[in-house]
Amino acid sequence: MKPKSKVLIIAGSDSSGGAGIQADIKTVTSLGGYAMTAVTAITAQNTTGVKSIVPISPIEILNQINYSAKDIRPNAIKIGMLHSKKVIEVVIKSLDKIKIKKVVLDPVMVAKGGAKLINDTAIIYIKNLMKNILLITPNIPEAEILTKTKIYSIEDMIKAGKILISLGAKNVLIKGGHLDSKKMKDIFVNKKIVKIFTSKRHRSKNTHGTGCTLSSAIATNLSCGKDLIKSCEHGIKYVNEAIKSNLNLGKGKGPINHLNSFTINKKFR
Repeated sequence: MKPKSKVLIIAGSDSSGGAGIQADIKTVTSLGGYAMTAVTAITAQNTTGVKSIVPISPIEILNQINYSAKDIRPNAIKIGMLHSKKVIEVVIKSLDKIKIKKVVLDPVMVAKGGAKLINDTAIIYIKNLMKNILLITPNIPEAEILTKTKIYSIEDMIKAGKILISLGAKNVLIKGGHLDSKKMKDIFVNKKIVKIFTSKRHRSKNTHGTGCTLSSAIATNLSCGKDLIKSCEHGIKYVNEAIKSNLNLGKGKGPINHLNSFTINKKFR
């Protein structure tokens, strides 16, 4: 089987393989894409937590992005962990140069175990980056940080999504995994529509890397020519099935199964 599209991933590395650039590569490959990477940081971590983070210099991140894209032009870009103002600035500079329209940003701020993965100044500059992005995919804690609001309900998620649109985001998908509810509710918002994606909630401790995986799945679907709504629906379904598979690895919050297969409703094919 030959890859259907090319996806450039700009993100941090996860030594345990469940999240970060490792999860991104697995996702892109599983969904039929060709993955390229620009590593922004190296982390030593496992399912129980993060031991250390070593940032890559902004100039080397810039070189990775531009040199890769110059030779193999990506159809879409996924952006994950950006730990500092200078890193965000070089990413914005690279996006302006290579001019890829299909860009998905997962604003990674806090690891599953609670470790902070971004500094306070960088959070301000993430808001500048949002304006250059097709879709931003924050979870509830990330959306709270970006909007300076508290989210306790679906209505709060919609309100936060609209605030992010007012701040310059084009499209927002707020992930609802942190809400205590029987069903999973992910909220898509732009200037024209509000759409709620509803999924069955699978109770599992193995959810490490779900955010990275979702944004990479959406980017891969976009790279293959699917529209934004279909790409989100397919990505959510892929992650949901990967959690359902219940890959039991590690002593803490284990990874999901990126090798899962899934079926999509006929109307979304």
